[in-house]
Amino acid sequence: MDFREGGMKAIAVREGTSTPVVIDKPIPEPQEGEVLVRTLRVGVDGTDHEVISGGHGGFPEGEDHLVLGHEAVGVVEDPNGTEFHEGEVVVPTVRRPPNGTNEYFERGEPDMAPAGQYHERGIVGAHGFMAEYFTSPVDSLVRIPPSQAEMGFLVEPISITEKAVELAEASRSSFGWEPESALVLGNGSLGLLTLAMLDDDENYERLYCLGRRDRPDPTIDIIEELGATYVDSRQTPVDEVPDAHEEVDFVYEATGYAKHPFESVHALAPNGVAALLGVPSSWEFEIDGGEFHEEMVLHNKAMVGSVNSNVRHFEAASRTLTTVSDWFLDELVTGVYGIDEFERAFDDGDTIIKTAVQFSAYEER
Repeated sequence: MDFREGGMKAIAVREGTSTPVVIDKPIPEPQEGEVLVRTLRVGVDGTDHEVISGGHGGFPEGEDHLVLGHEAVGVVEDPNGTEFHEGEVVVPTVRRPPNGTNEYFERGEPDMAPAGQYHERGIVGAHGFMAEYFTSPVDSLVRIPPSQAEMGFLVEPISITEKAVELAEASRSSFGWEPESALVLGNGSLGLLTLAMLDDDENYERLYCLGRRDRPDPTIDIIEELGATYVDSRQTPVDEVPDAHEEVDFVYEATGYAKHPFESVHALAPNGVAALLGVPSSWEFEIDGGEFHEEMVLHNKAMVGSVNSNVRHFEAASRTLTTVSDWFLDELVTGVYGIDEFERAFDDGDTIIKTAVQFSAYEER
């Protein structure tokens, strides 16, 4: 019997609910230009929790459920006549054209498409990868080394930072920018991954990471093992970092806390840049707009917004993953769970940093 006839398990959220469940679905058939991928692992992040709660994303048209997951690693099961080969380890990018292609996808820049001109698998308009199998167009798949089969689900979040740093550096490309210090806002998994990436960058001699946790705490332990300084925002707000420590050349915002961009301008050294990645909810508050404007203009500061990433950033992320220390990955990934206990991957708590659901084990062919 063809393995496709047995169907597959997937983890989804149903319309009108806020709890992920295991459902049965047919194994998808790859269309022309697509391959069938057997899923190894799928990571869980804050976006997944927002989708489950109904605060972000949307269901595929005509569907009453959404298969979750956008951080995946898998193995090509059926190349379907493409240039891929059975057994290759791959990671899929997230965005897909909504109804036919558009200029952003044609240029290979889906990450720059505005809202309404893309679907995001596992987030809005398209089912995700949290299933035993998924299909993907070949131009949305990135080969990674077999050595990354276990941790390849981290390629997607690393790619987010690859793009953000690229944009930040591009904004400083008109002069000789030589950053030495950086402040990462947020000690979640993305913030910690970014801190590790900056620690591996020979430019950055002094690193800071801001959070709101009490000791003892595993994220603070990681921050300090990386040689960075932990900043408790309850004691030292972002705009007071220069008084407590120093002005920094680069701020990486991964909190979605709406005040942070306006506070970051005061944390930046002259010629510094802040990259904004968090997505806040609506919140009105007062700021001194004149002071903000003056800081930006008189000190040549910049801010860039960044969301999603493209194939090039995924390829860079895979290269970066090869340089990340094993001890860091061991401490970052606090749990990998099979589909029979998948609920544990969605637990939240101070001892949980990064989790994933495992659908199958990698076997070299």
